[in-house]
Amino acid sequence: MTLLAYAHIVRPTNEPSRRSVVTARPLNERRVRCGVSARAFKPAGVQGRALAEVVLSLDEAESIRLADLDGLYQEAAALRMAVSRQTFGRIVESARRKVADAIINGKLLRIEGGEVAIHEEGEQLMKVAVPAREGQVDEHFGHCEHFMVYALDEGRQIASEESVDSPEGCGCKSDIAGILSRMGVTHMVAGNMGEGAVRIMHAHGIEVIRGVSGGTREAVERFSAGSLEDSGTACVGHAHGHHDGKDCDHH
Repeated sequence: MTLLAYAHIVRPTNEPSRRSVVTARPLNERRVRCGVSARAFKPAGVQGRALAEVVLSLDEAESIRLADLDGLYQEAAALRMAVSRQTFGRIVESARRKVADAIINGKLLRIEGGEVAIHEEGEQLMKVAVPAREGQVDEHFGHCEHFMVYALDEGRQIASEESVDSPEGCGCKSDIAGILSRMGVTHMVAGNMGEGAVRIMHAHGIEVIRGVSGGTREAVERFSAGSLEDSGTACVGHAHGHHDGKDCDHH
C-alpha cells in the first residue's frame, strides 16, 4: 500500500491583479515498514476527548524506530527510508519533540498520515558481504584482502557478485561499515569478529553471522538456504598482540 500526500505550491503570476496560481506536486515518499501496532496513546484514566492532541506522522514514527529502537546511525536510517541524512535528521528531531510534548504535557499522541510508501517485511532484496581471502571466508574480518558482495534475487538465489577493496585501517576502525551500508548490504557472513565490530555493523543496519568458513560463494548459498546461525563467539587473543584475552573488537 502506498500513501501519498501533496504539497500546494503558490506561484505568483505576471497578471496585474497579482493573483496566485495554486498547483500541486507529490512530495518524495519516505519508505516505512509495515505500520505500528497501535495508533493512539494517552495518559491512563483520562478520556481522549478531554486531551490536547499531538499527531506523529508515520514517517516520524519510523524515524524513531530506526534511530532509537533499532539503534541505527542516521546515515543508515536515512538509507532505509530513502531520504537524505539531513532530511532524516529533521524528521527524527521533529518526532522526538512531539513524543516529549505528549509525555511531559500529558497529551494524546496519535500516529497517522505522512508522505510515505509502506513496505512489508522481507520486501527488501538482500545483499550479503563476506570478508574474503583467496576465495575463502577470511578468518579475520579486520585483515581480509577484500570483501565479496553478493546480491540475492527474490528467490534468494545469487543474482550478482562484486569485489570491494578492504579500506586502510583495521576492521571497525575503518569506514567499511558505512561503505557496505551505502551499497545496500543487509547481512555479513564472517569468520571471527569482535563485539565492537558487530555493534558498528548493526548500527549501520547490517546483520552479522559469525563462525563461518569455506568458500565465500558456498557460504552465501548456505546463508540463503537458512543453514547458517551466528556462533555468538567474539574473537579473542589471536596472534595480533592480544595476549590479555580481551575481545579483539576489530577482527
